[in-house]
Amino acid sequence: MVAFLYPLIRPFLFSLDPEVAHEIVLFILKYLGAIFSPPPPPEGAPISLMGLSFPNRVGLAAGFDKNGTAIDGLAHLGFGFIEVGTVTPRPQAGNPKPRLFRLPQARALINRMGFNNAGVRSLVAQAARRRWSGILGVNIGKNADTPIERAVDDYRIALLSTWAIADYIALNISSPNTTHLRTLQHGEHLEKLLAELSLLAEQLTQTTGKRVPLVVKIAPDLDEESLTHIATTLTAYPISAVIATNTTLSRTGVAHLPLAHQTGGLSGAPLMAVSTRIVEQLSSLLQGRLPIIAAGGILTAEDAVAKIRAGASLVQLYTGLIYRGPRLVQEVIKATAAECLPRSQRSQAM
Repeated sequence: MVAFLYPLIRPFLFSLDPEVAHEIVLFILKYLGAIFSPPPPPEGAPISLMGLSFPNRVGLAAGFDKNGTAIDGLAHLGFGFIEVGTVTPRPQAGNPKPRLFRLPQARALINRMGFNNAGVRSLVAQAARRRWSGILGVNIGKNADTPIERAVDDYRIALLSTWAIADYIALNISSPNTTHLRTLQHGEHLEKLLAELSLLAEQLTQTTGKRVPLVVKIAPDLDEESLTHIATTLTAYPISAVIATNTTLSRTGVAHLPLAHQTGGLSGAPLMAVSTRIVEQLSSLLQGRLPIIAAGGILTAEDAVAKIRAGASLVQLYTGLIYRGPRLVQEVIKATAAECLPRSQRSQAM
């Protein structure tokens, strides 16, 4: 029903401020999730990764439902997994408004939200009430007023707080909208963070009897040397996967458009090529030692297939949902399932 209605309501939503429109969509999804029974298991070709069984390869990226208020409604769209957050230990308002901008000519968004969220306690309470039993990822970050030298303290708090409700936990060290956050992707900052959080995860596994895989989300704006260091460091610790990528600071291909001068991370179609290139380079560097979850620029089924061919095992959607609506989810589920069949069976599945 939502997939049918979205093309009808999209003109109205696009007439509104982007953040207001987003809040309306979340409210609708929350309402639908409350009144309808949980959906049956989603369709698609199942895959086992990180010790988890994914019913299909298509997930919702972090940022769409920061506070976990619409998990049950989002589950009706058919996702194989849903990632909520980014959540921080303490509630924070994020950056001043306006902070979300559409570039419809490029099918893109610019955001400088700044991890606006209700805090980890609120998210945990929301997630604990969900009726959907699918795979839930929780994306965690640091509060804006926490010095970068103390960032690991915030990640520890968020990890401890979300362990019980998460199927995997993603470390967001790549948002461009929190000052100095991206320095955590480099050198001793990355090594310290992964060492301390890996040790904490091991202790929690032993004390709770529950294993929660750790995943790291990286930026697309990385040179070859930085990416090589990240790949080497990730494989030196018990990290279960890498998400490639977050939004970009580049304005290549959109600099001439209205609002392109706004600061923040660019997502959508212009991110597709650069993000996919990072997936391809990571795949070459990792040589199968870690699975890659591809996010960034998927607006068609063909885009998702390109991510799989570049080396990704799973894909995530966000901006594509804004422009294409829920039908995109089903298109990508079908295409990625067909792509992963033996070649002789692909034409029959499409």
